[in-house]
Amino acid sequence: MGETNTRTKDGRAIDSSLMADGAVDSPPATSANSGPRRSVRLRRPTSFQGLFRERFQGLRSPRRPHIWFEILLIAISYWAYSLIRNAVPEQKVAALRNADWIWEFEKSLGLAFEQTVNHAVNSVTWLIVAMNYYYATLHFIVTIGVLVWLYRWHPGRYAAGRLVLFATTGVALVGYYLFPLAPPRLMEGVHFIDTVLVHETWGSMASGDLKNMSNQYAAMPSMHIGWSLWSGLIIFALASAPWAKILGLLYPVATLVVIVATANHFWLDAVGGILCLGAGFALSYGWYRALPHRLPKTPGAERAGGAPEANGAREAREKAHA
Repeated sequence: MGETNTRTKDGRAIDSSLMADGAVDSPPATSANSGPRRSVRLRRPTSFQGLFRERFQGLRSPRRPHIWFEILLIAISYWAYSLIRNAVPEQKVAALRNADWIWEFEKSLGLAFEQTVNHAVNSVTWLIVAMNYYYATLHFIVTIGVLVWLYRWHPGRYAAGRLVLFATTGVALVGYYLFPLAPPRLMEGVHFIDTVLVHETWGSMASGDLKNMSNQYAAMPSMHIGWSLWSGLIIFALASAPWAKILGLLYPVATLVVIVATANHFWLDAVGGILCLGAGFALSYGWYRALPHRLPKTPGAERAGGAPEANGAREAREKAHA
């Protein structure tokens, strides 16, 4: 009595609930003289619940990304990010008040070193000009480069890594709205140097002729730190060459020096970027049930024809042929 099991040709039992769900075909009836049983053949579930479960599990399984879809997704996402970020009301009074509060708080901690770094680096012309260009360009170049590297050499980890990046950026947009913050270079009476203006370099959209195209009061959190730390951690976790791992760790550190030296951020803005990245990793972990570097390098759950195989069907196959 009780629950019945069907056995495969090697004598292993299959839960009858799998056949009820439609995940496997029932083996044909046989007699004692009819020869060995045929092995269980998988087929797609026919019930609505089974189909929904298969689709849902399939979405949570790593799969091979498609190049044109990814290009379109990244382009639309960055356009939406820029649109929303710049649509946040430029609350100048609140942003300057928050900047004064941050500055006083850092001084109370004995860690208000941004002005010292800003003036010291600004005295070395070639260095500060290089940092201006670093701030304006590497933010995009390195992040896109790491995405391309994941897509090409770690396709099984690409979607999870991309989700971390997108979720990090989404959380940052909430921060821009809830806590408008002026960068140090826009503070009044503190004498920070706007290095792009002083050295007349082509630089960030936050200074010079391009400043009207960007929200000037979205300094908290720093996505220069959020994106650079994402890039650095991905490189450190997945690169095989020791020198590449070292560069991965140094990149966000160098970015921190740059955002402070150019007076575009307080160091506490970097802390905000780190917290946003932590939220991004948490969301990705909750969806894929693993951190990106713990996922297989290439999508492993594929049928011979190349279509992704859902977890439920794969588990049934493994039970049947264990």
